[in-house]
Amino acid sequence: MHDGRLPLLVHPSSGVPIYRQIMDQLRALMASGRLRAGDLLPSVRQLSAELEVNMMTVSKAFARLEQDGLVERIRGTGMRVREQQPQGSVADRQEQLRDHGTALVTQGRQLSLTDDQILSAVKSLLREHRP
Repeated sequence: MHDGRLPLLVHPSSGVPIYRQIMDQLRALMASGRLRAGDLLPSVRQLSAELEVNMMTVSKAFARLEQDGLVERIRGTGMRVREQQPQGSVADRQEQLRDHGTALVTQGRQLSLTDDQILSAVKSLLREHRP
């Protein structure tokens, strides 16, 4: 269970919609295990005040996460992180990563990194986001 304050930041001038920034950061917190199944998200009012964004923006982010099955609305309580069950075979899930991996390898090559240096960067990220 988290302490109620999430390490979220929004950058209004980034070009990425703010609701998307919130969604992406919450997804990353769930993937890293910093938000676990059963944890309650802050209320829309609380998070919008902390981030200094419109409540509708936070509400939209929560609604999208709910549609994606990552959180559930608990009447009278708020939004709770759902237990995540892997969907599809390992091969299917690896295939879903392929586009992201291709982009990463391409970026690494453009930065003149060797295969070992790219792998080192990936391993470092895996350690940082270990649940």
